[in-house]
Parts: sequence; structure tokens; C-alpha cells
Amino acid sequence: MLDLYARRGRYAVRIEPKIINLDQNRVDVVFEIDEGPSTLTAKIVFVGNKAFSESKLGDIIASREQAWWRFLSSSDSFDPDRVNYDKEQLRKFYLSKGYADVEITGATAELTPDRSAFFITYTINEGERYAVSKTGLNVTLKGVTAESLNSLLPFDVGDWYDGDAVERATQALAEELQGRGFPFVDVRPRVPRDRAKRSIEVMFDVSEGPHVFIERIDIVGNQRTMDKVVRREFRVAEGDPLNASLVRLSRQRIDDLEYFNKVDIQSQPGSAPDKIVVNTLIEEKATGQFSIGGGYSTDIGALATVGLREKNMVGSGIDGSISTILAQKQTQVNLGLTDPYFLDRNMVAGVDLFHVIQNNRDIADYRERRTGISLRVGYQFSEHLRQLLTYSLIQRYVYEVGSFASLYVVDSKGTSVLSQLGQTLTLDYRDSRVDPHRGWVARLATDYAGLGGDVNYVRTKLDASIYLPLERILGDSDWVLAIMGTIGNMYTIGNKERIIDRFFLGGDNLRGFQTGGVGPHTTTGSNDSIGGRVLWTQSTELRFPLPVSADLGIVGRVFADVGALSQLRKLTVNGAAVPVTNDGSPRASVGFGFSWKTPLGLMNLDIAQPLIKKPYDETQLFRIGFGTRF
Repeated sequence: MLDLYARRGRYAVRIEPKIINLDQNRVDVVFEIDEGPSTLTAKIVFVGNKAFSESKLGDIIASREQAWWRFLSSSDSFDPDRVNYDKEQLRKFYLSKGYADVEITGATAELTPDRSAFFITYTINEGERYAVSKTGLNVTLKGVTAESLNSLLPFDVGDWYDGDAVERATQALAEELQGRGFPFVDVRPRVPRDRAKRSIEVMFDVSEGPHVFIERIDIVGNQRTMDKVVRREFRVAEGDPLNASLVRLSRQRIDDLEYFNKVDIQSQPGSAPDKIVVNTLIEEKATGQFSIGGGYSTDIGALATVGLREKNMVGSGIDGSISTILAQKQTQVNLGLTDPYFLDRNMVAGVDLFHVIQNNRDIADYRERRTGISLRVGYQFSEHLRQLLTYSLIQRYVYEVGSFASLYVVDSKGTSVLSQLGQTLTLDYRDSRVDPHRGWVARLATDYAGLGGDVNYVRTKLDASIYLPLERILGDSDWVLAIMGTIGNMYTIGNKERIIDRFFLGGDNLRGFQTGGVGPHTTTGSNDSIGGRVLWTQSTELRFPLPVSADLGIVGRVFADVGALSQLRKLTVNGAAVPVTNDGSPRASVGFGFSWKTPLGLMNLDIAQPLIKKPYDETQLFRIGFGTRF
């Protein structure tokens, strides 16, 4: 029990066993436990570091000094396993910066006399820094030349040696050759060093490896989750050649389910020398979530949220949720159900029910209510290409139209039924969908409304983003250049075109301007934003770490946005068109901001200044969004 409490960071616990004698030669055994406070890490010290400051090394390790803002985190609780993990992280960091001889010679933890805190000391022998003097490939595979693989080497002569880059290159070479039809390829890096010249050669021996096949895949630890839920995430099957990169990908896919605290894949000898058994050891965690939140958004004002979600219903992998948003300008209720492997096939299917009330008076003088259902079916063609098909049936109601509202708003007043079929094709080569640092993604979305109902249009939208890491230039992986663009077009079938179906520009897609603040506006009555049919935007954003502790989760950015919205089917009254401002010229803005991952939610703040605008555009200097969950 003392060991169990120690693993939870409680070293001041006191456990007193007591024996209570009973009649008939029996006893009760009672353990009186005084848990005491958590034993925190009061101070972390580094000895022997010359190339990097204590603050820089402190950001690399997982252990943290105690601070008031970590009350929802356990990173400042002492954990001996975390200290060992920190030693490996420090070693890998120094290797990535060219210190090939680095040694983490010690990691000591001293407990204060009152057992309330620890002092941790890491001792480092940095050694010399090495530059790359030569790179090359020694390939013995038939039909493969070294020249055809040189582009996969992420370093040049003169670069500082990078141990992480060597590991990435090893994996990239193996994956490339396996894709060319060599399932048993063996890639071995050699890094001979010249200590006198402080240089190092990076050479790769590429040859055919031993022929090993997967005899069996065992899954252990899934008390609640069905075996098939884990097994279907494997990119290899029993009888396949052993592919280390696909096994790593399988582990990542299982971990991404977020059903388990720990996923560990190990191999052991099989029934023959050319066979192995893949053991998957998992530790389940609670997958139900109840959330209550509050915050503020520039678009919808002060808000409160309540949600209930189960990501792994009865261990089947089905995701069900219900949520409510109550805000100054919006009320929303959503009910969703998603099966990621519908009919046990590589197909996602889901249904959403929703009811939304939106106050659009900041854009135009009306309110809107939507009630409907959406059916979703998706298919993943490969690790990078996927498609989602949707069908939506929605009743829309435009009401409380102001007495001075434009005729474009009045023309949309009343009830309409939208019956829409849509598809989204996504090609994704990012290293992460949540926090990408390299790669690119493109999405093509098409909607057709007119399968019944009384709304008819075809709407197309293309989004693309590319993420360029600046680590090789600036020496920090958190420096990223993101370039994003959007093109949208709506073609109306028939004579009826409603304001609630058009594109709007401003806010999230053009910072420095209010939501709907750019594009066609009416010139009589209220200055209503009435949307457009052709939209394009482009944003260039530099993301960088701020000079504060990385543990705070604050990321800075500077950006430049440009975009335009044009084309509108004009209304006519008595043969004359209702006048609007319909200038489709570009607008532009620049600004800066930051995102802060607080313990209570994500806060985003942007400050933007328009550079190119029109007198009737509605600008917005500050844009803030803040949400909490507890």
C-alpha cells in the first residue's frame, strides 16, 4: 500500500495496521490510513549544462516544479518513473542538437525531512558537439539505387548531427522500400565519429532482412472493450510479414482511440524461428464524460454548456453524445451517434439531431431557427484519403425581421425546408490532426440542395493548408509557417435565393473584420450584410513559442489575411433592382494573437488591423473566444 501511494505522489502517508480480537478465535484486521498531502517537486536543478539554460532543459522534461496553476495536473507530483523518463528525454534532446557523446550520469531525488517535497538534480556530461561530415547509403537490394533514396535523408554535410533525424530517416527508408515491394528490408544506420575534428559520418546500410511472419496477434487487458475494436486498428494481420513501421502505426491508431491509459505492443518468438507473436498489452480507462462549461465568444457572447458523452458505448467503439449551448446570441441542442466501423467494415456512419436558435442582428436584422437531422456515411480509402457523404433534412425559419430590414432579408422571411446531399473528400498528409507541424491537407466539399424541399442550389468549397516546419532554420520545432486558402462558389437553381444559404466573410475567415462584415451590403434602411455566392480567402500565419514556460501552453502567432466576397442575385421591385454595394475587391488585414491551453479550457485572442477596406465594411480590432470545462 505504501508503494501504491508512492506511485501516486504521496510519500507522507501513514498506515497503521491493527488487529482486533474477537470471540471464537477470530480477529479483524484494520488498516488506519492517514494519506497526508501529495509530495510535490519543490525544486529541479541541472548540473553540468553549458550549452542550454535550466529553463530550456526544464521545458524538455516531464517533471515540473510545484506552482499554483498546476492544481489540475499531476506533473509537479514526484514520480520515480517520470524521473527515469526525463533522463531519456534529456539524452534524446542533446542527441538531436549534435551532442553525440552526451551522458546523463545521474538523477537524484532528495526528500525533505518533513516528507512534503522533493529536490531533483540531473547531472549532465554534455561532451562535444558534432557536425555531419559525410552522408551516404550502401544499398544491396536488387533494382534499388542509392540515388533514388537520397531525397529521404533529412540532413546535409555541415549540419549539426541530429539523432532524431537519423531515426526518422531509418523509418522513412524502411517504409519507402516496403512500399516498393521489399517487405523484409533491414536499414541500419552507422555513425562513426572523429572526435579530433568533432565530425561524424551518417551512413545507412540497406539490405534484405530476415524473413519473419506474424503467427498470432494477442490482445490482453481489455476487460470492457470488445476484442474486435482493438484488432481492427491493426495495419498488419496474422500471416503477414513483420513490418515494424506498420506495427508502430497500429500502436498509434489504438492509442488515438483514447480508450486506454497505456498501449504497449511487444513481440515474442513463435512456434518456429521465422514466426513471432505480437502481444498487445492495454490498460483501459473511463471513456464517459460529463462536462459543464462557461465562457465568452465574440460571435455569440457569454455562454454556458452542458454535455454528456460516451466514446465507447458498452465496449463497442460507438460514440454517443448529447450537448446543449446557451448563449446570448445562440441556443443549441445536439444529439449525435457515430459508429466508426459500421457493419464491421471500413466505414463510418452516424446520425445527428439538432435544434438551433440564432440571433443574427449583428449581421442582418433577423433571427433564425433550424431543426433537422443529418445522416453521415464515410469511407477511408487509405491512410491519407477519405470521403464523407451526408444527407440533411432541415426546417429553417427566419423570423422577427426588423421593420427597417432590407428587402433581401424580408424575401427570406418564413419557413423553408432544406433537403441536401453533400460530400467531403479529404487528402491529409499532416503529422497531426490536432497540432500539425508539417505536411498538408486539402478538402473538397460539394453540396446539392434540391432532393425535395423548396431550396435549390449547388455549392462547392475547396480548402487547403500547408505546414512548413522551421526547425532546421531556427532550431525549435514549435516554429511553424502555415499557409491556408479557401475558394467557394454557390450556383442557385431557379429564381429563389435565400440569405441563409450564402457565404459570409469576416470573423474567423478574415480577422480584423466582424463576422459578415465584408461583402454585399444593402444601401437603404439598415446596413444589412446579405452574403455572396463567390468567396475566396488566403491566410499566412507564423506560429512560434513565447518566452514563457512551455508548461503554460501558450503559443503566439502573427498573421496576414486577405479575401473577397462577391456576386449576388439581385432582387427586383417593379422592374428595378434593389440597390446593394457589391464590390468584390479584396480586403486585407494583419495582426497577432495567441492561444492559451488553460486548465479550464482553450482561450484564443487575436488583435488585427485592416489594411484594405471599404467605408461600409464592419471592422473588429479584438476577437476573443474562451471556454471552460470542469
